[in-house]
Amino acid sequence: MNDLLRKFLGQFNRFKPSDIDLIIENTTIEFFKKGDFVVTEGQISDKCYLVLKGCLRQFKMIDGVEKTSGFFIEEMPLVIYSSYLDGKPSEFNIQCLEDTILVSGTREKELEMQLKSPILEHITLLIMVSDYRKAERYIALLNNYNPEERYLKFMKSNPNFLNRIPLVHIASYLSITPESLSRIRKRIVQK
Repeated sequence: MNDLLRKFLGQFNRFKPSDIDLIIENTTIEFFKKGDFVVTEGQISDKCYLVLKGCLRQFKMIDGVEKTSGFFIEEMPLVIYSSYLDGKPSEFNIQCLEDTILVSGTREKELEMQLKSPILEHITLLIMVSDYRKAERYIALLNNYNPEERYLKFMKSNPNFLNRIPLVHIASYLSITPESLSRIRKRIVQK
C-alpha cells in the first residue's frame, strides 16, 4: 500500500523524494469495510485522512434523519476540521460506502513533519483552501438553485460519484427527497 501512496504523492512536483519518505514514515494505512464508520458523531476526530481507495460520505443525524453533507473518493483529503484542529467532538459521521483504504495522520505528526519539511505546511494550507472553496460551492448550490438545477450541477461537477453513491444519499446531499430526485431524473431522461 505504501507504493500506492508513493505513486500518488509522486504526482506532485513540489514533493522531493525525502518529503515523500517523511510522509510515509509518519502516516498509517487503515482498512475499512463497506458500512464501517471512520468517525462517529460525538467522537473526537484526531486524525486527518487521504482516500487511497473507496468512497465515503459525511452526514449528521437531525431529528432522526440522515443529512449528507459530503462525499469523498480516491485522492481526496478527508478532515473534520473543528474536531481535528480544536479537539472538539465531531458533529458528523463518516461512513464507508465501499471497502476503503485511507492514509491517516495525527495533528502531532503533521506539525512535526511541517517543521522538517516546510513545503508540507504549504500543501496543508492549499488543501484547507480547497476544502473551504468546496464548502462555499456547496452552500451556494443549496441556496441559489432549485432542486433540478442542483442535481444537474451535481452531475456535471461530480460524474465520478454517480455510479458509486446510492441515490438516497445524493438526494440527501442535495436537500431533496428521494422521490423528488426520482421525478427529476425521469424528467431529465425524457428531455
